[in-house]
Amino acid sequence: MSAPTGPAAGTRRGATSPERAARARAAGRREGRLSGARLAVAVLVVVLLMFPVYWMLRTSVASTAELSSTPVPLWPRSWDLANYVEPWRQYPFARWLTNSVVVAVVSVVLTVAINLAAGWAFAKLRFPGRDLLFLAILSTLMVPVQVIMIPQFQVVIEMGLLDNPMGVVLPRLAEAFGLFMARQFFLSIPDELVDAATMDGAGHVRTFWSIALPLSGPLVAVLVIFTFMWRWNEFVWPLIVLTTADSYTLPVGLQFLVQQFGSDYGPLLAMSFLSILPMLLVFAVFQRFFVEGVARTGIR
Repeated sequence: MSAPTGPAAGTRRGATSPERAARARAAGRREGRLSGARLAVAVLVVVLLMFPVYWMLRTSVASTAELSSTPVPLWPRSWDLANYVEPWRQYPFARWLTNSVVVAVVSVVLTVAINLAAGWAFAKLRFPGRDLLFLAILSTLMVPVQVIMIPQFQVVIEMGLLDNPMGVVLPRLAEAFGLFMARQFFLSIPDELVDAATMDGAGHVRTFWSIALPLSGPLVAVLVIFTFMWRWNEFVWPLIVLTTADSYTLPVGLQFLVQQFGSDYGPLLAMSFLSILPMLLVFAVFQRFFVEGVARTGIR
C-alpha cells in the first residue's frame, strides 16, 4: 500500500513537528535541571571536604585572643604570621622536614621498585606454589601492624639501626597492598607481548624493563601517591625507632608544639598546614595518572 501523499500527508507531518520540538525542549530542561543538581552536589562535596583544610589555614593565621573568643569568626579579623615564624625559631623544623623527606623519598623509591618487580613475577612468571604464596602474602593484610611492631623493633636493634632513618624505612619496604595492585595491573598486559619478547631472545629482566615498565606509568603514580602519603604521615613507628630530637620526622616533632603551647592551636595548625603541602604537591604531579591507575588495578 503506498504512503499517503498530498495535503493530508503534509498536515500530518506538520502536526508532529511541534510535538517533537516540545519533547526536545522538555528533555533539554530535564537535562539542565539534572546537570544543575549534579553541580550543586559536587560543590557541596568539595566544600565539605575542603572546609577542614580551610579551617586549619584560618586558625593558623589567627591570634590567640581571636581563637579564644566565642564564637570563633569564620573569617579572621587580622592575619598574624607569627604562628609560622616562632616555631621555626624555637624548634629544628628544618631538620625534621629534611628527615621526613629522606624517609618518604627513600621509601617511595625502594617500595615501588620492590612492588613492581614482585608484581610482575606473580603475574607473568610460572613457578611452583606461586598462587599459594601470593595468597599467603595477601593474608598479611589481615594482621594489624601493631602485632608485628615488637619483632620489627628487635630486628632494628640487632641491625644497629635504632635512631636511624633507615630503621624507619627498611621494615616497611615490601607491602602486600602494593604487590597486589602491581600484580593486578600486570595481569592486564597481554601474554602475547611477553611471548614475543621471549621468542626474540629477551630474558625476564629485559622483558620487565622493556615491556612492563614503559606501560606501568599509571601504576607507578598510584604506588608513589599511596606510599608517600603513608610514610609522610606515619607517627607511631618513627616514634618508637627514633630516640633523639634531631632524628625525628615532622609528625613526631609536631608533638613538641602540643606540649609547649598546650591549648594554643595557632602554631600547631600552622606547622600542620605546612606539613600537608608536600603531599598536595606529590598528588598534583601524579594525579593525571591516578584515576587510570586505580581503574586498571581493579580485580579482574
